[in-house]
Amino acid sequence: MKRALLPFLAATSLAVAQASLPAIPSSPAPQIAGTEAGATPSAASRAVVPLTLTLVAPAPAQTAGFALGTARNPSGSTIAADNRSLLLDGQPWTPVMGEFHYARYPAAEWREELLKMKAGGIAIVATYVFWIHHEETAGQWDWSGARDLRHFVDTAREVGLKVIVRCGPWCHGEVRNGGLPDWVVARGGSRSDDPTYLASVATLYAQIAAQLRGLLWKDGGPVVGLQLENEYWGPAEHLLTLKRLAREAGLDTPLYTRTGWPALKTPIPFGEILPLYGVYAEGFWDRELTSMPGSYWAGFHFSTLRTDAAIANEALGRRETRDAPDIARYPYLTCEIGGGMMSAYHRRILVDPRDIEATTLVKLGSGSTSPGYYMYHGGTNPEGRQTTLMEEQSTAVTNWNDMPVKNYDFQAPLGQYGQVRPQYHILRRLHSFLHAYGPDLAGMAVALPDKRPTGRDDVETLRWSVRSDGVRGFLFVNNHERGRTLPAKQGVQFLLSPGGLSFPSQPATIPSGAAFLWPFGLDLGGVTLAYATAQPLTYLDSGNTRTVFFAATPGVPAEFAFAEQGITGATPDSRFTRHDGRIVFRDVQPGRGLAFRIQAVTGKELQIILLNEPDSLALWQGPWRGRERVFLSGQPLVFDDDQVRATAAPSRSETRTNFEATTATDSLAGIHADPGQPEPILVFPSEDFAAGGEHLPRLFAPVPIVAPTPQITTVASVLLKSAGPLRTITLGRSPQPVAAAPVDADFANAAVWRLNLPADLDLSANPLLRLCYVGDVARVYIGNTFVMDDYSNGEPLEIGLARHAEQLKAGELTVAILPLQNSAPILRPVSEIPTSDQSSEAVLTHAEIITRPTVEF
Repeated sequence: MKRALLPFLAATSLAVAQASLPAIPSSPAPQIAGTEAGATPSAASRAVVPLTLTLVAPAPAQTAGFALGTARNPSGSTIAADNRSLLLDGQPWTPVMGEFHYARYPAAEWREELLKMKAGGIAIVATYVFWIHHEETAGQWDWSGARDLRHFVDTAREVGLKVIVRCGPWCHGEVRNGGLPDWVVARGGSRSDDPTYLASVATLYAQIAAQLRGLLWKDGGPVVGLQLENEYWGPAEHLLTLKRLAREAGLDTPLYTRTGWPALKTPIPFGEILPLYGVYAEGFWDRELTSMPGSYWAGFHFSTLRTDAAIANEALGRRETRDAPDIARYPYLTCEIGGGMMSAYHRRILVDPRDIEATTLVKLGSGSTSPGYYMYHGGTNPEGRQTTLMEEQSTAVTNWNDMPVKNYDFQAPLGQYGQVRPQYHILRRLHSFLHAYGPDLAGMAVALPDKRPTGRDDVETLRWSVRSDGVRGFLFVNNHERGRTLPAKQGVQFLLSPGGLSFPSQPATIPSGAAFLWPFGLDLGGVTLAYATAQPLTYLDSGNTRTVFFAATPGVPAEFAFAEQGITGATPDSRFTRHDGRIVFRDVQPGRGLAFRIQAVTGKELQIILLNEPDSLALWQGPWRGRERVFLSGQPLVFDDDQVRATAAPSRSETRTNFEATTATDSLAGIHADPGQPEPILVFPSEDFAAGGEHLPRLFAPVPIVAPTPQITTVASVLLKSAGPLRTITLGRSPQPVAAAPVDADFANAAVWRLNLPADLDLSANPLLRLCYVGDVARVYIGNTFVMDDYSNGEPLEIGLARHAEQLKAGELTVAILPLQNSAPILRPVSEIPTSDQSSEAVLTHAEIITRPTVEF
C-alpha cells in the first residue's frame, strides 16, 4: 500500500526581538563615520566574469489613440491607460487583480473573502458572468442568492475593491458549454455576428447592465472595466460588435479588455480593447500524459514576448507564439497568471507554491505592470436546474475535459472554503512591493542580459533581467522551474552599463529555487540606495522618519550600498565601510530590530528593517487605531475599517513528493502557529499605545490579545462497504478524447465510510474537515445530498462544515472512494502511482477536524 499522507503542522517562533543601536548624534557629523577602505577583493572574486547587461531607456509615455469608455467619475477621479500602465488620476497605477466567481461562493461569505483578497494585496476583483448560471432556461433569469451580481459588486465597493466584469458571452471557466446555455448552443451561430445570437447577447448585456446600474465607475461605483468574450480567435469585427452592444446597453466603463491570446483572424483597430495576457506553470488541458509538455518551460524564462501559447492549447492548438505588431503601444497587463490549477480527470496537477511566485516574478521582470490571477479564490459549482454545470466531454461544445462536478477549488491562494494557501503569503509579499514601488516600476523598460539561456534545456545560464529608467531600477532573478531542479549558480556578480554599476561587492551564490528582485538607484525618501542584495517590501512614513522593510534573500549575504552624497550620519558605525563615494553595509543580519539607521542632510531619518524569510512571509500592512501599520502574524489578518481580525489557519498537509523541499517552502509551513504554542501578533509602530499601563517598545511589539489557534480532532471512520469490481476506464467524446470520468452509477462500486463527527462540534469556529485518502475519485455526501468531489492529486480534500450546517442536522456524512488504478490513462503526481504489487487502492487513511476561530482587535 502507498504510504498514507498525513497532515503536518510546523511553526516558527514570532518572539519579540529588539536590536540595540547607538543613537545618531544630535548635530550632524562633518563626515561619515566608519572605515575608509572597501573590502579587498579575494582572488576568487577577481577571477569572476560578471554577468553583463545594458540598461534600456523607456519609450515616452503615449496616451493618444485609446478609444475606451468614460474615464471620469463624479468625484473627478479618472482611470485611463498609456503604453506603459494603467493611469489613476493621470499617474501610473499598478493594481493587482484577482479572479473570484460570485456564483461559485455563498453570498453570506462574500464580504469576508473579499476582505481576505484585499489584505492579500488585491485591488481589483475580476469575475465571470456565466450566462448559463443566470438563464439556463430561455427567458427565465435568476439573479438571486449566490447569483446576485449586483450584491457581489456592491459588497466589493463596500470593502474598497474595484471590479472588472468578464461578461462573455462565452467565458470558459471550466463551465458547461463555456458558459453558454444549452438552448443558445442548440440554436447555432454562437460566438459570431449571427443576428439571432446577437439579439440574445443584447438581452444578456441589458440584464447585466440592470444589475450594475449605479455601480459603474462613471456613476461613482467600483466597476472599472469589462472583458469581452474570452480566448477568441475569430474576426476582430465580432469583438467590436460586442463592445457596441455593451455600450448600447449602458455598460460604459473606463476599460474594455480581451484576452491577448490567441491571434485574431483580422486586425483590431488600435486602442479599442486592451489585450491582457497570462501564464500557467502547467495546465490540466493538455492531451499528453507527461509532465510539463509543450512550452510551459518558457513561463520560467524572462522574455519580452507577451503571448503564451501554452494556454488552452487543447482547443487552440500548439500555435505559433507571436505578438501583434502594435503590442508595444499597449501596457503589458495580465489577467490569467495561474494562481493555482485545477485537476481534470485525465491530468492531476499538484501545485508547487514556488511555481506561482516564479511565473509572477518573471512576468514582472519581463515588462508586466499589473499582475492578474486566475484563480485567486476557489469556489464550488452551483446546482443546475436541468444539468450539472461543469465542463465535460459529453457536451456538444467546450467538451475537451472532464472536470469535477462540484469542486472548483483550483488550489488557489484562497480555497473554496476560505482556506489560506502558501502562495497567498508569497504573493502578498510581492504585492507589498508593487503597492510601494509599482508606480516607479511602471515607467521602467525591460533589458535582457547579454548572455541568456539558449533554450529549454539550458539550466546552467542564470535567468535574469532588469527593469529600469536607464539609471535606476530593479534586477529580477529566477532560478526555479517547475518539475526541474535548476542548479545553484556560483560566483555571480552583475555589471550594468552604462555607468558600470557592479554588485554585489563579492560574488554570490544564487541558490537553487531562488526567485527574487533587488533594487538599484532607488530613492528612499531623499537617500539614494545605490544597490541592495535584499528584496524591498514596503515602507512607512512617520514625521521625518521613513522605515523601509526588506526581505533577506535566503543563501545570499545581505548588502546595502548608499550614495554618500546627502548623508550626514549612519549607525551603527561599526557595520559599514566607505568606498567609491558610497557607504556600504555588508553581511547585514535579518531580525525584527533596526538593521541600521541613516540621517540625511535634509534632517530626515531612514530606518532599515531586514526580515528573514518566515517573517517576510508573515508581514501584513493595513490601518489600525487611526494609522497605517505593519504587522507580523502567522495567522491570516483582514482589515475591516479600523478593526483587525485574525483567524487561526492550519497548514496544509506537506506532500512534497513531486518537488524538492526548500528553504522557501519550509518557511511557508513555518509561519503557521503551533496549536499548543500561540504566538503573539506583532505590530509596528507601537509607541502610541500601551498595555498594562506601560509603554511598549518603539519597534515591533505584541498586540494585547491572545492569538487564535486551531484545534485538531481526529475523526473516527467506519467502513460501511468495500470497493466492488473496478470500472473500465474508457475514452470520452471530445474531439481529442481522453480518459472519461466516472458517472453517478459508477459509485455503486465505491468503498464507503461513515464519519462519526463529534457530538459537540462547534460550527461557530468554522471547522474544516480534512480527508486524507488514496484513490481515484472521492465524493462526500451528507445524507443523500452530494456536496463535494475530488480527483485525487495527493492533497487532502478539505470541506468547511459550517456551510453545510443545515444538511448535517438531517443526515450523516459519508465518503465514497473509487479505487486508484495503476493502468489508467491518467497523469498523476509520482506519489499517487500505486506500488508495483498493488494494482488498485481505495483507502480513507485519516480524517480530522481543524477549527478556525477568529479574534478581533
